[in-house]
Amino acid sequence: MKFSKATNYALHSMVHLAMDNTNEAVGVDTLAQRQKLSPTYLSKILTKLSKAGLIESTPGVKGGYRLVRSPENCSFLDVIQATEGYESLLNCTMSHDGKWSQTCLIERTMSEVEDKMKEELASKTIAGILSQMPEKN
Repeated sequence: MKFSKATNYALHSMVHLAMDNTNEAVGVDTLAQRQKLSPTYLSKILTKLSKAGLIESTPGVKGGYRLVRSPENCSFLDVIQATEGYESLLNCTMSHDGKWSQTCLIERTMSEVEDKMKEELASKTIAGILSQMPEKN
């Protein structure tokens, strides 16, 4: 299983925003420099996070982005779904005749596994990552 690079950048952006405890908006250029990304590309990712209600955008010279939710209330699943969407990992492409015509057994199995993965990702928060980071002196 593989998530897109956008999800990786979204998760890192959320951590960077959570680390900034001044409650001031962080500019897209600053976030892009920290991740060595194009500000234009990162801006598209941040727009998705904003539309999902995870961050807010403040326009203007002193504008930028800040968290809407506390890091404790922002799960990896929230960020992944904001970036990747809600579609299942596998959708059955086969036509099943006979006794299995009502359900695809492969899709059902993958769905069960996906549900467990979602539970695990929902339990992992941005605050959890922050708590594992070494203290700066």
